[in-house]
Amino acid sequence: MVKVELRAAKIPSLVGIFADHYWLLVFRSVDCSQLQKCDRWEVWQQANQNKTCWGHLHKNLLPPYQGVGNGSSVCIQQWRDDQALSIIEKVETSPWTYPFTDRYRYWPGPNSNTFAQWIVRDKTTLGIRAIGRNFSVPEQHQAKTSQTWLR
Repeated sequence: MVKVELRAAKIPSLVGIFADHYWLLVFRSVDCSQLQKCDRWEVWQQANQNKTCWGHLHKNLLPPYQGVGNGSSVCIQQWRDDQALSIIEKVETSPWTYPFTDRYRYWPGPNSNTFAQWIVRDKTTLGIRAIGRNFSVPEQHQAKTSQTWLR
């Protein structure tokens, strides 16, 4: 079984009054016992904050359900099995296909919400509190080849 969750949490400080931070969780069954592995994927304002990052794009920077400093997270939407597969492929290849791994701006983007919207753009639209969701991401661009596959 595979599953993807789109999650959000309020941003700290006064910005949290009107803005949320979005990220994705990718779940995979580990074996027949139904144990699941969960990876959290998100763009973070500071680059290179853990061992599994590509500039501002991070894998497992924070625990899966942890908010970002202004309360807990909420599940916005879930996709399972066949519906999740195309999202998982896009997430797991994003270190080489997302064009803004080395660029971050709170407004108008690119930021965490730009990344999350880019991943799920064929499935849903992020809420109005997702500042940066409308930042334009080019349809076609060169894949990055100088980085190691899923560190």
